[in-house]
Amino acid sequence: MSNQHAIPFLQIRGGSSKGIYLHDADLPEEGAVRDAVLKWIMGAYGDARQIDGLGGGDPLSSKIAVIKASEREGVDIDYRFIQAIIGEDRLDDTPNCGNILAGVGAFALETGLVKREGDSCSITVYMENSGKLCHLDFPIENGLPIYEGEAAIDGVSGTSAPVICRYEGLAGSLCGDMLPTGNACDVIDGVRVTCIDNGMPVVMLRAEDFGLIGTETPDELNQNEDLKARLESIRLQVGPMMNLGDVSARAVPKMCLVSRATGDGAFSTRTFIPKACHKAIGVLGAVTAASAACLADSAVADLADVPDGDVKQLCIEHPSGVFDVQLTFEDGAIVQSGLLRTTRLLARGDAFVPQSIIQTKA
Repeated sequence: MSNQHAIPFLQIRGGSSKGIYLHDADLPEEGAVRDAVLKWIMGAYGDARQIDGLGGGDPLSSKIAVIKASEREGVDIDYRFIQAIIGEDRLDDTPNCGNILAGVGAFALETGLVKREGDSCSITVYMENSGKLCHLDFPIENGLPIYEGEAAIDGVSGTSAPVICRYEGLAGSLCGDMLPTGNACDVIDGVRVTCIDNGMPVVMLRAEDFGLIGTETPDELNQNEDLKARLESIRLQVGPMMNLGDVSARAVPKMCLVSRATGDGAFSTRTFIPKACHKAIGVLGAVTAASAACLADSAVADLADVPDGDVKQLCIEHPSGVFDVQLTFEDGAIVQSGLLRTTRLLARGDAFVPQSIIQTKA
């Protein structure tokens, strides 16, 4: 008998991230044993390189999706996102991840959780982290996802089949309100900020207020210890203001530095997630940043070029390219957020966890 326990998994690239996708039924019930199993799978129990696990030693590849068939009316799949924190013995399921979400439909079809016929598929996903819904539309053939296509997203080489993500009712996903402080603009440590949650809690700040141009590379920003200390001071103060409590050990809120666009975009961003600068921008972080840009009194509104009309297409610049977000308004409120992602199945197999970890369940 092997002294290791096998757990089936798929590794899928979702958007500009990749993660380990697991069926809820293949894991121990929620609690300390499940957490230990997930940390062993990823190698997230203190090793920043994640050598003894499937994680990639980077926040964008240290991600987990736990998926099951939904019992909710009109919903196909329940999805929980978990971030394995690099170099620390812990997990964080506070935030959501729209990139990893882009691969949930592929997982559902590849594992038989959902069956579809025809040449296109629409799957409704309940996001357990936020209690919100997203509809995924993508092409299929013989009941399985098509991965090759002509859609391109920045941060990923080449092209793939498109996955259209249509989010409903994202406002206040974790904070209870899109503007949890009650203000479109607050001042913290002498800096103008907009605390906002339209799918992801984000603090929007002006790059110029930190002596930055806004075109600095992630590596340059990650080496700027004074900047990181100032951002963390603000983040810790706004945590309770955003109804998130003590955020010292949490992955939210994200910190987004905004400057004027350098190309044809609406505005430019540099996002800390939350303590390291993202090489691109997260899906729901992009939706929330676009939402802040549309608020006339926000701290960053004057830096953005926002189109007129109730359907606004905003191109957000980030360190590795651009990200397009479509916001649909009714009576001044955002009712739907749409965007394009791609996905690809990378690997299928068993992740092995020491049997002693599983046995502690008893």
